[in-house]
Amino acid sequence: MPPTNSDDRSRLKDILVRASLSMEGSFTLHSGEKSGVYVDAKLTTFSPEAMPLVGRLVLNKIKECGWHPSAVGGLTLGADPIAFAVARESLETSETIRAFVVRKEPKKHGKQKFIEGLEQIENQNVVILDDVCTKGDSTKQAIDKAEEAGMRVIGAVCLVDRESGATELLAQKGIRLAPIFTLRELIAYREEIALEHTHSR
Repeated sequence: MPPTNSDDRSRLKDILVRASLSMEGSFTLHSGEKSGVYVDAKLTTFSPEAMPLVGRLVLNKIKECGWHPSAVGGLTLGADPIAFAVARESLETSETIRAFVVRKEPKKHGKQKFIEGLEQIENQNVVILDDVCTKGDSTKQAIDKAEEAGMRVIGAVCLVDRESGATELLAQKGIRLAPIFTLRELIAYREEIALEHTHSR
């Protein structure tokens, strides 16, 4: 039997919690704030076992939201492996989706573009991706660059939402943020694993 969305979600949640979630120490987030919880999502999104799961779950989220993008991408580097995974897994569906990269700075030579990976940029319906959303600044930056290039941003998906203002920030631009996981969900699962480990001793 092919894996279900629920199977993929359970497997990816387990990988994220075991590989990417840190709860010991003090961490400085992208927003500049300090936190005792850190999610290094790249340790998951760059791993071969997680890539198909990420691709399928993001595709399912896009479908669930009723979006029909021709391409997906976001600010390099966090969004890159997610976009590539989505593009690859879209080959197994009826709607193939391309990947693109939003540079933080334009290329210093050639066409000096912010957007890479697409021949046709203007008027493309796109979904912006991010790995971890806190305040939403990097996601908004990617949306702004995509719109400046002439793209139509129809929504945004992030792998892990810290629920610290990203949803509200993007809503001000009329963009819906659809997370795959919330940080609360990952922490609760980690505590569940710890409890099971204690009881099995």
